[in-house]
Amino acid sequence: MDEYIDILNADGKKTGETCLKSEAHKKGLFHASAHIWIFNSAKEVIIQRRAAKKDTFPNLWDVSVAGHISADEQPIVSALREVEEEIGLQLSENDLHFIGTSKKKIKHHKNLIDYELHHIYICENNFDLNSLKIQLEEVSEIKKISLKKLINSINNPLNNFVPHGNDYYTFVFNEIKKYNCI
Repeated sequence: MDEYIDILNADGKKTGETCLKSEAHKKGLFHASAHIWIFNSAKEVIIQRRAAKKDTFPNLWDVSVAGHISADEQPIVSALREVEEEIGLQLSENDLHFIGTSKKKIKHHKNLIDYELHHIYICENNFDLNSLKIQLEEVSEIKKISLKKLINSINNPLNNFVPHGNDYYTFVFNEIKKYNCI
């Protein structure tokens, strides 16, 4: 879905300009997204397989939930909206714990340059995987995986994970470990 998003300067601050997400991707304009990592007390993390028709990284395993932050929307509001849209889980602001940001620029092809500031949240929730309802336009499958197995799987190219980079994954997993006392 195309939507209006805020354009950011190099420091991650809003410039006052907005444009359609498709235009930002075509021109490689810096913009924001929300990443939400959801795990339970059994030390299992929800991961999603991106839908086959996604422009970026189709069919690869990824963060529990992710999405662009709409124009004039606060990151936490976007995060809550995306969790409900993509997997049907209703959360409150108190459920999400902001752990930091990560800047990423990926040129997929000449008309798709994704330059994003990811606002990263973690959430402990004893979800029932079978009760979650996925948004098929965005997500083809979700599953839970132990954090230990996820850490061991990320760097194996045969496991088909979105290449967020070792620094990103190490940061997120260390924060989950600290929060969840793993």
